[in-house]
Amino acid sequence: MVHITSRWVSVLFSKDKSLNQDHAVLQMAFKEGQLPLLTPYKMRQFELSHRVVLAPLTRQRSYGNIPQPHAILYYSQRTTKGGFLISEATCVSETARGYLDTPGIWTKEQVEAWKPIPNGQAPISSTDKGLSNQVQSNDIDVAQFTPPRKLTTQEIPLVVDDFRVAARNAIEADRVALRLSPFANYMESGDSNPKALGLYMAESLNKYKILYCHMVEPRMKTAGEKFYSPHSLVPMRKAFKGTFISAGGYDMEDGNNAVAENRTDLVAYGRLFLANPDLPKRFELNAPLNKYNRETFYTPDPVLGYTDYPFLETTS
Repeated sequence: MVHITSRWVSVLFSKDKSLNQDHAVLQMAFKEGQLPLLTPYKMRQFELSHRVVLAPLTRQRSYGNIPQPHAILYYSQRTTKGGFLISEATCVSETARGYLDTPGIWTKEQVEAWKPIPNGQAPISSTDKGLSNQVQSNDIDVAQFTPPRKLTTQEIPLVVDDFRVAARNAIEADRVALRLSPFANYMESGDSNPKALGLYMAESLNKYKILYCHMVEPRMKTAGEKFYSPHSLVPMRKAFKGTFISAGGYDMEDGNNAVAENRTDLVAYGRLFLANPDLPKRFELNAPLNKYNRETFYTPDPVLGYTDYPFLETTS
């Protein structure tokens, strides 16, 4: 199944969980020598066969902000029976777009066809301070940003309504969840007390009974690099009562340990899944992994670095 993430809000597929039942599943798997990442997990009506999730990855290949046929192949390559995929970020409005060639979900037409209609409006912000150029997570390309327009007080309700419309569209598709990155410092947006912020958000989300809470590890303060951090996601994981997905620099061993130690329910993989469309199978066989090519993370090519990574059977 594929879950669409919206830009700065998340869209999704749903789940309920019984900790006792899940614990029993893991205990049985341990006895049988099964990898924790490859144990089943129940998400409401969805029976997941494993816990390896495709993380939401901006790929910048939706030309003119319209999803292209090559995206169908890209996601299809990474599907497995009972697997769970999260799509790339999707804008909630015309003024919410931060990158070129990303899709949207602010109209009924987009919900049905996933075809956002672009125009030339400047992005909006709480300030008119321009964002400095950012080296993207491939450590090669430099993103340049249009200076934002500062919101007026009277416009704030309109932005709230943008998110309301996007959320309503997502609810109609039975796809509502949230991704949080309280410890991140991307694009000069670090928080003064990220631990308190993350804990507050995790606790507050319980009353909405959303499908899952997806959080990025504190060690991933900036795109693509791990840093030492005294913090962890464990307090947020304990506070949130639904499905918890962790992301941020995991390899197979890290993921297995996180599930086995009940620090998360599911583990999202980005760069490894990007380069290995059959990642769950490779974990199962402990097979070598394809190396990702940073130079092609954000190139507009519909094949190169997108759908041309080989499957295990083609490399053996």
